[in-house]
Amino acid sequence: MTTTASDAQPGVLTTGADDRLLTERLAGWLADRPGAAVDDPAWLAAVRRAWPELPAGLITGLREFRRDSGPTGTLLIRGLPVGEEGLPPTPSRPGSVQREATVSAAVLTLVASCLGDPGAFRAEKSGAIVQDVVPVPGKEEDQSNAGSVLLSFHTENAFHPHRPDFVLLLCLRADHEQVAELRTTCVRQVLPLLTEESREALFRAEFVTAPPPSFGAHDGGTEPRAVLYGAAEDPDLCVDLAATEPLTERGRAALDELGGLFERRAQGLRLLPGDLAIVDNRVTVHGRSSFRPRYDGLDRWLQRTFVFTDLRRSRGCRRDDGHVLD
Repeated sequence: MTTTASDAQPGVLTTGADDRLLTERLAGWLADRPGAAVDDPAWLAAVRRAWPELPAGLITGLREFRRDSGPTGTLLIRGLPVGEEGLPPTPSRPGSVQREATVSAAVLTLVASCLGDPGAFRAEKSGAIVQDVVPVPGKEEDQSNAGSVLLSFHTENAFHPHRPDFVLLLCLRADHEQVAELRTTCVRQVLPLLTEESREALFRAEFVTAPPPSFGAHDGGTEPRAVLYGAAEDPDLCVDLAATEPLTERGRAALDELGGLFERRAQGLRLLPGDLAIVDNRVTVHGRSSFRPRYDGLDRWLQRTFVFTDLRRSRGCRRDDGHVLD
């Protein structure tokens, strides 16, 4: 397994043939367990016990990224097994999820368990741990994972008090033209470019954020809070350009400047089958370029899960100390 990184591009881990085979065998063993189902607490416990058997280079890279996600807050792992030979048609129904313990679901949850604990939200995609990110007929214009127009930059579930620490996106199938890009920008890249006035405004609790369409109908948004918070020299970031509203004119000007800088420093990743993108949701926003689905069973198909580095923080929001937040 080789590792590359630079200030301009996300870190990349490339899985060699031996490590891919080891990962595939481990994922296959989990997928073939009797009665295996992704959302079964017993299966997730088996994944939690099994992740230390992943290739050593992969574990090292993931743990280093967990400690410090670097200047881009994004890690790309290439060459993972996703069960390409037996892949069914790309789902196209709303709310599509992965309940069956497949090789791809096992790979995704193994990596998630190395970073922390996989989790989901009950109001989103029925609380499934592994969710399909696919284009859905009639949802093309949606600012959601079901759309195919340009998806604006956002912190995942920016409205929620217990946001994921990491977002994992595993590619099972690329779009037909292979033009769709995962777009990311890290606060560490834009902070030095912000004017002092905008920086001060973004640290003020003068912004509200509404839930995304994937959570269904909701009234209102968050209590007013800041877009930037934490250490002044390396702050955390929480914003959804499609759903965050400033309450003041200075906030509006600052948010406009921030959005412009996101575009200026944006990076695009064209994910291919076996590519896993990991986004540090605390410091990096992500979005997606537009693409044209055909709804022919061969459209772009990613599988997604969320990771929480300290599941205890959300204990009051989870029934029976499970993995799903209310």
